[in-house]
Amino acid sequence: MTSKTSFPRDKIKILLLEGINKTAVDVFRKAGYKNVVVYNKALDADALRAELADTHLLGIRSKTQLTEGVLDKAGKLLGVGCFCIGTNQVSLSAATARGVAVFNSPYSNTRSVAELVVANAILLLRRVYEKSVAAHSGKWLKDHRGCHEIRGKTIGIIGYGHIGSQVSVMAESLGMHVLYHDIESKLALGNAQAAHSLEALLTKSDIVTLHVPGGKSTRNLMDKKRIGQIKKGAVLLNLSRGDVVDIDAAAAALRAGLLGGMAADVFPAEPAAAGETFSSPLQGLANVILTPHIGGSTEEAQQNIGLDAAGKLVSFLESGQSTGSLTVPSLSLPVQQGAHRLLHIHRNVPGVLSEINSAISRHKMNILGQYLKTNEQIGYVVLDVERKASPRALAELRKVKHTIKVRTLY
Repeated sequence: MTSKTSFPRDKIKILLLEGINKTAVDVFRKAGYKNVVVYNKALDADALRAELADTHLLGIRSKTQLTEGVLDKAGKLLGVGCFCIGTNQVSLSAATARGVAVFNSPYSNTRSVAELVVANAILLLRRVYEKSVAAHSGKWLKDHRGCHEIRGKTIGIIGYGHIGSQVSVMAESLGMHVLYHDIESKLALGNAQAAHSLEALLTKSDIVTLHVPGGKSTRNLMDKKRIGQIKKGAVLLNLSRGDVVDIDAAAAALRAGLLGGMAADVFPAEPAAAGETFSSPLQGLANVILTPHIGGSTEEAQQNIGLDAAGKLVSFLESGQSTGSLTVPSLSLPVQQGAHRLLHIHRNVPGVLSEINSAISRHKMNILGQYLKTNEQIGYVVLDVERKASPRALAELRKVKHTIKVRTLY
């Protein structure tokens, strides 16, 4: 049975783009929302603007571009779910200024990426890929030279977050020694050891794998100098962000025999859609595995992402819970019985909360619960008021200066 809300569920339009997993549709339908529009592709800017004119919740993956201009046409939009890890495709500042809650699913594909890292490590140390290519062309390269077990080898993990730490656990279970380096102090799992510097990790590791976020601080983290510090014959894996490795420097090191192999799942420039031409300096090199950004592309990961992101959108719509939002300040809210819940999003300027409380007090309306959180741009206030006062309270909140969005939940 679905919870009571102040809005008819059949009036809420939910738009899902880019072939989002069916589990997301199931979450919305189970919650009572029938107006779910699904596209298996991204929409161009004009088509997207047209669809968003009456859309309340939007689900996207990495190809849809939510620019400020697009968001200007989305007057009814309350929340956006990025059914993936990244949110680079969304203008977060524009969404914040408009009080649109943006959620992502940063941990649902952790296992899928970690498994591919370990698989690539095994394939590279055994030189499986180049032997497979040779077999496909009719050559029989039955040769043990340069092929190694991963047991007893050292894996160096750069970035010890959710994915890096899971790689750590899996690698140790296969008999590997684990070194890790992170800019923040992280508790080691199992017998993993923190390297005292990035250079120390690079010089001691047989396998170097990257698990860092994108951005200015990590762009070309693995440049010519650092690639040159890697232990000769070691292999390099990048399943994080395409711009963290100087791809030309990596290709030169592979040709010179300094690197024993490489696996890359992400690239500085990637095709916008399946079927488009892909080009990289790493193509045609021996013992190099190239995959088309599929680290998290498993059925299990997509199902988990669908459940996670859709669940966050439903929770925000029905209870005002904003935990995990990258735009609306994060509030974890209790259930309040016998009350009506009002949400107020406003520009973060002095005096707004005082004006809200003055308006409520002036009309002698009883507040049963009040919750507030702000970020640099906006403030988010949730009010639980006695039911008989709800209509008047809503009207007063709309009058408050610097208001962006106001709505009643139940």
